[in-house]
Amino acid sequence: MYFISSMLGAMPKAAGASPKAGATLSLPGAQHAVVRQASGEQAAGYIRRLIFDGELQQGMRLPQDQVAKALGVSRIPIREAIVALESEGWVTTRLHRGAFINAFDEETIRDHYELYGLVYGLAARRAVRRGDPEMITRLGELARQVVATDAPAEIQRVALAFHGTVVAGAHSPRIPVVLRAMSALVPGPFFELVPEAIASEQSGLPAVARAAKRGDGDRAAKEYAKMLGQQAEMVVDLFRRRNLIARSA
Repeated sequence: MYFISSMLGAMPKAAGASPKAGATLSLPGAQHAVVRQASGEQAAGYIRRLIFDGELQQGMRLPQDQVAKALGVSRIPIREAIVALESEGWVTTRLHRGAFINAFDEETIRDHYELYGLVYGLAARRAVRRGDPEMITRLGELARQVVATDAPAEIQRVALAFHGTVVAGAHSPRIPVVLRAMSALVPGPFFELVPEAIASEQSGLPAVARAAKRGDGDRAAKEYAKMLGQQAEMVVDLFRRRNLIARSA
């Protein structure tokens, strides 16, 4: 998901065959990870990208020392990152053995997007109920902007502004807290990695804006759920292509 994303740039993939368990890894350095501070959050973003790009694969042990060296940090941020990544399902920690890379199953991805739909749907209902004319006008403006471009970076900018306007309009301190706790499944520029999601955004955001203009919060919430459900299937397909879906036993 691109809503709460570190927006890490793409990192180059290693040439040749994928590394096997136990092999020595050569990880991209900090300049590729865009890590500027020794924080667990940034280390987690770097590790997500390694998994997403196939540098670290299902069942492999996370090479904590090598990751720390690649980022130029101590192991403390790496341990902080592991706690976050385990809560998100990226890794599993085994006692006295370290952290191991997980794979996702399709229903986990769908659940993730359904939860986003519920949270944004709640925000839309609250925002529409408050009926702020400036918010309604702003949503209409942003909806027109998202239809007027196919550039992934611009789509992302406008979409973030649209969702931010909805959340701000809800005036609920809990909704931003919940959204911040939900990390992006796609660690990178979402609409570049999932270009087919542009069409769903170009139809979904105007539908939300139209419902808000009519004062129909329930319809706005349903349009959010519809759009995010479509994008869930696109991300499932992306994860299949990248071999990130759990292999059968």
